[in-house]
Amino acid sequence: MAHAFIAFMQQVANLFRKELLAILKDPANRVILVVPALLQSLLFGYAATYDLNRIDYALLDHNHSGASVALAAQLDGTGVFRRVATLSTPTDIAKVIDSGQALLVIGIGPRFEQQLQAGEEAAIQLVIDARNSNTAGSAAGYVNSVVTRFNAGWRATHGGSGPAVTIEQRAWYNPNLETRWNFMPGMIAALSMIQTLLLTALSVAREREQGTFDQLLVTPLSPTQIMLGKVAPPILIGLVQSTIVLLVTRWWFGVPMAGSLVTLYTGLLLFTVASVGIGLSISAVSANMQQAMLYTFVLIMPMMLLSGLTTPVSNMPEALQIATLANPLRFAIDLIQRVYLEGVGLSVVWHDLIPLLALAAITLPLASWLFRNRLV
Repeated sequence: MAHAFIAFMQQVANLFRKELLAILKDPANRVILVVPALLQSLLFGYAATYDLNRIDYALLDHNHSGASVALAAQLDGTGVFRRVATLSTPTDIAKVIDSGQALLVIGIGPRFEQQLQAGEEAAIQLVIDARNSNTAGSAAGYVNSVVTRFNAGWRATHGGSGPAVTIEQRAWYNPNLETRWNFMPGMIAALSMIQTLLLTALSVAREREQGTFDQLLVTPLSPTQIMLGKVAPPILIGLVQSTIVLLVTRWWFGVPMAGSLVTLYTGLLLFTVASVGIGLSISAVSANMQQAMLYTFVLIMPMMLLSGLTTPVSNMPEALQIATLANPLRFAIDLIQRVYLEGVGLSVVWHDLIPLLALAAITLPLASWLFRNRLV
């Protein structure tokens, strides 16, 4: 009985050794076993963080007193808040918030110090860019902690036990700080990208594996024509996927849309074309469907992490912020959220369209070049 068990385990061990060698002898497999895990762990550690280490804010001080200067000094002294603008009129608030220059604006009234000295409540206004509700909530918490310390210091210096400074908070573009208002518009691009990349990456790899790609090559079609013929269906499917998520966001979850469908779909079209170009490039270098699927899923995770969907790009290390410039999902999410929640037009989001157009202009010719070089 023991000899039979030992023989059984030896056979299993031999098969185990054979399979392990088959995996490790392939150079591509050795890279895939190590590099994705290493890169993704580093990306999660640096990019996927909800900690705010820099909050850009603007100050609107109508009082210009010792108390208002002391409050601003406490904000600046935290090392987290960075003043990017000092405003002079309330109309300037919209400019710094809409442009993304400042995450929040702190407004101090003209009687701020007089109210404190009289023992009255002195309210400051906090206007937050709530397009990213997680970031907005964290920033508001930081402001509240600074105000709490300021109140404790004021009471210790001037006496009294009642509240000193209170906060009147206004959240723009997401009044109730609902995560869904920020997350669902971003998913209009993110979910369609996953489907588009996968379908496109598998298109040529599937035909190579099934043997039909050789039949396609003997037709009068050029590699460019083959590529263009394979581009159109994934673009259509990607736009349909985006439309489904858009309808669910608007009518099922009730997130109101403020912008134009024309502007929205202009951005979605360029984004989908860029995604298809990436997928075709993957398909051109993949020998079979297994490789295409593996390459696609290895690429999807960094693209999602570096998109700014869940954590702000400005909170990432500088090297990763530069890496996001090659990610079409970053620009698509920014464009869709601004059009959907703010109602801005092409004149405002054109800076997101240019990188998408550039990425499409790079990835599609790259895919065509890869096709030609594999065909010769």
